[in-house]
Amino acid sequence: MSTLLDRALDASVVLGYSKVGYAVRRHLSDWPADPAPGSLSGRDVVVTGASSGLGIATAQGLASLGARVHLVVRDVEKGSRVRADLARALPSASFEVWRCDVSDLDDVRRFAAELRDAAPALAGLVHNAGAMPPQRTESAQGHEMTMALHVLGPLLMTELLLQPLVGGRVVLVTSGGMYTQRLPVDDPEYLAGTYKPPTAYARSKRTQVSLLPVLAARWTGVGVHATHPGWADTPGVVDSLPTFRKVTGPILRDAEEGADTTVWLAAVDPAPASGQLWQDRHPRPAHYLGRNRETAEERRRMWEWVRDAAGLSS
Repeated sequence: MSTLLDRALDASVVLGYSKVGYAVRRHLSDWPADPAPGSLSGRDVVVTGASSGLGIATAQGLASLGARVHLVVRDVEKGSRVRADLARALPSASFEVWRCDVSDLDDVRRFAAELRDAAPALAGLVHNAGAMPPQRTESAQGHEMTMALHVLGPLLMTELLLQPLVGGRVVLVTSGGMYTQRLPVDDPEYLAGTYKPPTAYARSKRTQVSLLPVLAARWTGVGVHATHPGWADTPGVVDSLPTFRKVTGPILRDAEEGADTTVWLAAVDPAPASGQLWQDRHPRPAHYLGRNRETAEERRRMWEWVRDAAGLSS
């Protein structure tokens, strides 16, 4: 019965992605147990995009389990205010603020080198930084911004931190919008057609999820997961999708509900199987629409583009 109800929520989309879906699922008999108290005690976890919304909720959830949380932000002043707020909420927790523009590959290299010196062992790396520019924008290296911020920067950062991450976990915070898009293997930089911000965002998130099998095979010794938080009421939604937020506001999840599975994936024992997409503490299909399913050859070609654009080793 729990499985049937869960599948019905998935099929409805609106109910499954809303606070309704979260509230129902957490009371089903197969809802996985919370991570043990103190399960991250004395361990270091990195959260990008940690100065608002899901990032703050993720940092707080991880710190409540004992982690020393490294808040990676673009605006250090804003990050310092967030750290102060978190410290007031969790006086015994430890937070560090780091500056990094995840879309800028040179900045990612600088940050990773500095972090390796400060934290030689990492229990987790949560790639939460995200944006939906209103028009086509390019990163410092000339890549379309959503692809740079959601794919190239996170993958390069992970590669540079693989040694301290051995035995740890990587979580990519993705989006259910990726279900609407095919893997953009023929136009990863979104140069063709009329640029639409939600489409660009969803294409980059599709890339995250479709490359999970490649990343799981490549990053041996590190668990890699993607999670989509459902529809959460975050500053990003307010700024980028005001009409959507106006219509769905009453049923949007709060940030803590949206971050729940991210925190769970980073801390639960035993570790979940690597290379899967998750929502509400359960693995989900990478595709629902057959026409959006990529071939193995398309996945290979997309990986080669990502590898080359991010400057990763062969």
